[in-house]
Order: sequence, then structure tokens, then C-alpha cells
Amino acid sequence: MVQESASESNAHWTGSGSSRIPYWAYTDDAVYQQELERFFYTGHWCYVGLEAEIPHAGDFRRTRIGERSVILIRDKDGSINVVENRCAHRGVAFCRERQGNKTELVCPYHQWNYKLNGDLQGVPFRRGLKQDGRTLGGMPADFDLKQHGLTKLKVAVRGGVVFASFDHGVQSLEDFLGPRICRYVDRVFDGRKLVLLGYNRQRIPGNWKLMQENIKDPYHPGLLHAWFVTFGLWRSDNKAQLLMDDRLRHAAMVSTRGNAGQAGAATSGVTSFKAAMALNDDRFLDVVHEDWWGEPTAVMTTVFPSLIIQQQVNSLSTRQIIPNGVGSFDFVWTHFGLASDKPEMTRRRLRQANLFGPAGFVSADDGEVIEFSQDSFASNQGNGRSTVVELGGTSAEDADHMVTETLIRGMYTYWREVMGR
Repeated sequence: MVQESASESNAHWTGSGSSRIPYWAYTDDAVYQQELERFFYTGHWCYVGLEAEIPHAGDFRRTRIGERSVILIRDKDGSINVVENRCAHRGVAFCRERQGNKTELVCPYHQWNYKLNGDLQGVPFRRGLKQDGRTLGGMPADFDLKQHGLTKLKVAVRGGVVFASFDHGVQSLEDFLGPRICRYVDRVFDGRKLVLLGYNRQRIPGNWKLMQENIKDPYHPGLLHAWFVTFGLWRSDNKAQLLMDDRLRHAAMVSTRGNAGQAGAATSGVTSFKAAMALNDDRFLDVVHEDWWGEPTAVMTTVFPSLIIQQQVNSLSTRQIIPNGVGSFDFVWTHFGLASDKPEMTRRRLRQANLFGPAGFVSADDGEVIEFSQDSFASNQGNGRSTVVELGGTSAEDADHMVTETLIRGMYTYWREVMGR
């Protein structure tokens, strides 16, 4: 059952459809609280990490689902657990390290300690303190360790990607993704052993949905990003497919590189196209086709609400969206390669990763325009204004070109359904 947020908003989305998104969807705190309950805490799987990040027993990574801190940890038997970072005693977020290795989980406040699966195994002075022939204090006689463990999340692993949910009644991960999106998840994560290459992390002053929108939006890359349009990595005239799951919440943007450096209809009047732009180091775009790609040179897969899977030429990463209030989110990039990569391919992946991340040649643009958007939404609250998402029509269906905003309309069709707005 869906839980209602503590505060309710009077905001109402007038009209049908999803092509006019009201500004309050990005600024209303009560709406945001409802989103946390309905998208992050119930009914959905959220990304928490890669198996490659915790290769050994006791390895852990601290992250968040919504605003709730959780710990991804490998147990002594090799299984994977996700537990909430909240002591069952006094609610302390006891784990402060971002990652590391532990043999048990211990709260520093009163030293309650837990097994790696979250079971409570020890409580100091549980049976009191014996002094001068007396027993002082202690927990009640019927205190049961089994009833006071950490909150355990449901866990699903697919191809080395770990998802978790606070909702133990959530549908299977396969049904949640749907067969079409499973195909694109499996395209990158097909069971091959992965190697962690590093992280980027940034806090973007914008509503979390704006990043889901950004990666569902093929309209802007060939206009905003000089690197994409000039070097042909992602242009409006590239061969493309835009695909959604049956619920319209997840998507895959599929593109095949072409027309690098060439002017044409897709670059006419586009100020970001720089025909004379050249690289001082050609190795940044030393693209080598990998057999597992098939024809596409780039696929950006969005798994609602928290995950983006990036294969952009030889650069591979996951991008995790972590809400941090109605007008802010943390964005975590996990760059990885394949264990079968030769040293030169690893170097290539790392060089191409410079396109992305907080200071990436491409991605720096996205963080900036999201901030600009949020500033405008916040300063125009209560004015009844909406964004216009009508490129390519007003409905939501798959497309075979990039001159459309259909994937954003699809996401908000789903959003309205779940939010009841």
C-alpha cells in the first residue's frame, strides 16, 4: 500500500497528457516528499552499486536510496546484503566511511553490533551490570535480539549490477525492467567480470527528475554540447532509436555515430557546432569498435528513478541519482571496464571518461543548465507556468529519430499515474 507523505500539496496538474509540466513539479516540497515515498521507498527497485565494488567478504559501500542511508555489503558466504544505515537502538547513522571492509557492523554510540546481514548479535550490558552482589539495569527479560536487527532491504543482482528495495513486496526486477530494457541492461552487463576504474561525484542544485529528463532528451545533445555535434558522437542526424518499457518509465536512447565534423541540416544555425574545432590530443576520440556493441556506438539507458547506464563509445559508467531535497541531488558516476580489457583499452576508457563527470567536456554543460532551470522554476513558483515538451507531438511512443521529446512525455505519463496528479 502506498504511504502518504506527512504534508500534502494542493498542487494539481490541470489538463490531460504530459506535454506541459508545471513548475511546481520541481519545487513543491510536499510533492517531493510524496515522490520519495512512491518512487524510492515503495514499489521500485533502486540502484545501489556494482558487485565489482565489493569483491571480498566484508567489503562495503555506503550510499543512499532517496534520502535514506544504506550499506551495500558482501557477506562472509559471498552473498550480497543491503541494510539501512540506522541503528535499531537510537537511530544513529552509524557508518560514516564511504567504503571499506568490516567484519561486523558496530554503532559507536552504545556499541550495539550486528552481523554483516544486519542481524543484531550483541548489546552491551544486555543482562545488566553485576556490582556489589546486585544486578544493575539491563534490558527486559523478554528482549529478543531477533526483533532488533537493522532494516534489511530486498536485493536483486543482474549481470553484476545490484538493486535494492525497502519494499519486500516489489515485483521482480525482471518484471520491473521489462524485456526491452532488460535487453539493454544485459547488453552492458552480461555477466562478464567488471573492473572498477574510479568515481566522480557532484551535487547539482536542481530537482532530481531533471537528470532523468536530461538523459531521456535527445533534442539537446546536438545543440548544447559542442563536443557531441562537432565530433559526431551524438547529433540530431545520427541513426537512432528511442525505446521505452511498457509502463513508459524506463528508456533506452540508441545512437550510431556519423558525420563527424561535417556541416549539414543538423548543424545549420547551431552555434555549438565548431567545424574548425580540433583536438590537441587525438587519443581522446581514439574510438575502437567493440564486438558486443552491435551497430550502435552509444546507448544511454535510464532505469527510473535512480539509474543511468552509459555506453558512450568506449566509456562505460553507471550514474546514480540521489535526491537531496526538492531542489538538489547528488550525482555519482562509477566508471568501469572489463576484466578482459588490455591495458590500452583501459587507458582508452579512462581518457574518454574525461567527456563525462562534473568537469567533463560534455557533462559540465548538463549540470549548468539544470541549475539554470531550477533557478527559474523557483523564482516563478505560483505563476501557473509550465514547461513545453511537445517536440515530435504530445503523445508518448517509441521513435526512430532524435527530433522528439517523447521519452520525457512517457516518464511524466507514468509520474502522473503513480502520483495521482
